Amino acid sequence: MSVRGFSARVLALLLSVAMIAVSAEASGPGPVLPDPGKVGMSREQQQQVGLQAAGEVYKQMPVLPDSNPVTQYVQQLGKKLETVIPPDKSWPYQFHVVQSADINAFALPGGPIFINLGTIQAAENEAELAGVMAHEMSHVYMQHSAKQAPKAETAQIIAGLAGAVLGGSAGGRLASMGIQFGAGTLLMKYSRHDEAEADAVGAVIMYKAGYNPQAMADFFTKLEQKYGNGGPQLLSDHPNPGNRQQAIRNQIKSWPAINYQTTSAAFTKAKQEATGMKTYSAQEIAQGAKSGTWAQQNQKNGAMPPAGAAVPASAQGGGGQPPADVSNVSYDQVKPTGKFTQFQGQGFSISHPDNWQPTSGQNQVFIVPPGAAGNGGVAYGALISSAQGAPGNLDQATQQLAQSLIQQNPGMQAAGNPSAINVNGLEGRSMYLTGQSPIQKNGKPEPERDWLVTVPGAQGSLSYLVFIAPESDFDRLKPTFQKMLESFRAQ
Repeated sequence: MSVRGFSARVLALLLSVAMIAVSAEASGPGPVLPDPGKVGMSREQQQQVGLQAAGEVYKQMPVLPDSNPVTQYVQQLGKKLETVIPPDKSWPYQFHVVQSADINAFALPGGPIFINLGTIQAAENEAELAGVMAHEMSHVYMQHSAKQAPKAETAQIIAGLAGAVLGGSAGGRLASMGIQFGAGTLLMKYSRHDEAEADAVGAVIMYKAGYNPQAMADFFTKLEQKYGNGGPQLLSDHPNPGNRQQAIRNQIKSWPAINYQTTSAAFTKAKQEATGMKTYSAQEIAQGAKSGTWAQQNQKNGAMPPAGAAVPASAQGGGGQPPADVSNVSYDQVKPTGKFTQFQGQGFSISHPDNWQPTSGQNQVFIVPPGAAGNGGVAYGALISSAQGAPGNLDQATQQLAQSLIQQNPGMQAAGNPSAINVNGLEGRSMYLTGQSPIQKNGKPEPERDWLVTVPGAQGSLSYLVFIAPESDFDRLKPTFQKMLESFRAQ
């Protein structure tokens, strides 16, 4: 879309202000990221909205499981970009891949980011793909979605966050923040000023990660030249704030010269994989969303929303049905068969009862019996994930992890201190936590016991497993949990 006269001058001024805001905070040998400012929603509230929207994505779109090589590559690239952001200003970024032919990407409040396969296929090198991802990360960093919500509606959005299930009211909350689903895609409402800031902040992220920021502007410009106004959805969702390429050149011209990385063997391999994969048009995705196809397909393929997101209905036994009510699930419904099967996760393998089902989220896997997980939480099963450990101090790392779990789960408490445990020749730590089960009796939550086991991993990482059951059933399931633990192999 062309812009004329006074409007063009105003947009150019906005873009210049955004660039100055980034450059003015630069100190030392290179640029630093700007202060994102303050909004009317806390970090936790923004993350909750983002997780609710992410849960909707898994019902509305075909998403690759985290175990897919293309997704793993995108997550590795995302982590590389994330490491250059100061921890006090970063977010719990998550990276997922949508099987869409459209060239597009979108970021949700609080960190979830989705990249279309079409974008990976269209990028000529890693720097171009990194540019798209850095741009999306910058929308999260600058809290653009939270800034979209009118002040008069912010209080209503916050009040509505108490409901965990995405319904009509949640859809209204998302729409107030510029997040709308439709026509086979997720539509984000960003202004040209937002785009200017995302370009400017994304340029800093790229530079610090070793990529030429110009690749970001070049990719957008290349798409404009190739497709024009009727081009990819990416151009509609991310409108040109005005002379993108020149603005980036002006921003980076005074930055110290470095040897930029253009591409990598990992990108070449991932693009080859992506090129050979099935993609869907926007029309096909819209039709699949209406029929519940994607919720079922994602569940079947092991693609699950991140922890804390609304659980798709298909995950609980059928598209179009209400989410599972886990308040009345019983031991007889989840009793393990005694026959075990092996699951190969990202960086680990484990055996589990063949009537329990693995579902993958961002860097974590839940193994739960059918009907034992819903929007109320997980009543029975196991969680396998990893965290950054405290080097050389497994006790401290385990206690820090336990404290993090306690903070994330109201009512949870530690039941003792970590003790030594042998996990296939590795010295680990074991401790118990108590909490409130989603299962209720006489309208009150049943007591729950959680068994936390940690194992040291490579480069200071920490693999951990959490086995979950109501207190009344834990001892009956302990032999199953023990057998699962004995089969666990970190790779």
